[in-house]
Amino acid sequence: MQFPPWTEEHAQLRDTVKQYAINELAPHRFDWDKAGEYPAREVFKQLADLGCLGIRFDPEYGGLGLDWWSTVAFIEGLSHCRNAGLMMSILVDTDMATPIISEIGTDEQKREFLAPTITGEKIAALGVTEPGAGSDVANIRTTAKRDGDDYVINGQKTYITNGAIADYITLAVRTGGEGHGGISLVLFPTDTPGFSVGRKLDKLGTRSVDSCEIHFDNCRIPRRNLLGHENAGFLYIMQNFQGERLVAGIMAYTGMEIAVADAIKYGQERQAFGRPLASFQVWKHKFAEHLAAIEAAKALTFQAVQKIESGQDPTKLVSMVKLHCGDLAQRVTYDCLQIHGGYGFIEEYDIARQYRDVRLLTIGGGASEVMKEIIWKWHSLGG
Repeated sequence: MQFPPWTEEHAQLRDTVKQYAINELAPHRFDWDKAGEYPAREVFKQLADLGCLGIRFDPEYGGLGLDWWSTVAFIEGLSHCRNAGLMMSILVDTDMATPIISEIGTDEQKREFLAPTITGEKIAALGVTEPGAGSDVANIRTTAKRDGDDYVINGQKTYITNGAIADYITLAVRTGGEGHGGISLVLFPTDTPGFSVGRKLDKLGTRSVDSCEIHFDNCRIPRRNLLGHENAGFLYIMQNFQGERLVAGIMAYTGMEIAVADAIKYGQERQAFGRPLASFQVWKHKFAEHLAAIEAAKALTFQAVQKIESGQDPTKLVSMVKLHCGDLAQRVTYDCLQIHGGYGFIEEYDIARQYRDVRLLTIGGGASEVMKEIIWKWHSLGG
């Protein structure tokens, strides 16, 4: 059996997205990073025209109804935009804020929110993190109190990718008592009175997309915007995290592949002491180790994808992917910058931006320390 089980359709999808990323996105990567934004509406419409905003979603709502391997192909191709902020913005929309709508949303919710997202008419964000609750999701404080046929929402969120551009937010709120048993998910339109965008946070990396503080002041939305069952949101979030963390692993290994290829090319061209840098044993051995480690990371990631495709619980494997790929990316990117010497410290080289961007991989979507706790828990239970 070929692994991963690529078909001609998978390869065609990856190549189409790769050429789009190289020709239409990558040329703007420096300008968009400096500006702190990109033309999101235009990019999402282009991706919709390519059929990339609903890869795994039901064709009844405009999706393609394809498998997780197609998502792998999409992300591998998109990585050639060489801009992690842009990728983060897109993947929050396609693989973090919307899969849960596809899985548990009502027909009405899918037609109101999911379908126009697939066509690029609406942009989605995911609203979970708060100033006092990051990886500790059970501690969120934003409330949604029933008032007749409505919920009235008060509170704030932070580090919200797409927060300033989203048309709606898949929002975690507290509808019950303390702890994980009192959390729900709702679909929150950002044109709701009382909603406001606060600071756009000045980040170390992923600068092409906003990460915002957002505020809710007596915001009233209909109770029909509740996703799934009330007070079951913690379970839904944990399920949703599996896709988010797997996406992070795919982003990590594709980014590493590009960075290593760039570094080796630079090392073959750059002369030191009368010969190319890449001809020195210290660099040959270092990149040999990295090439082997990246292949191992890909194999682990593909194993997790196969687990999801087979309908089994992927939590342990996905947590390993998130931990291993995120941590490995830090070491690989460090060495890719190091071989560039002083040029690696200059913004005109891709490696400088990637060195900043990659740091998020061990933090966002669950910190590496949390992944270790999950892995150990599953191991202890014999999972």
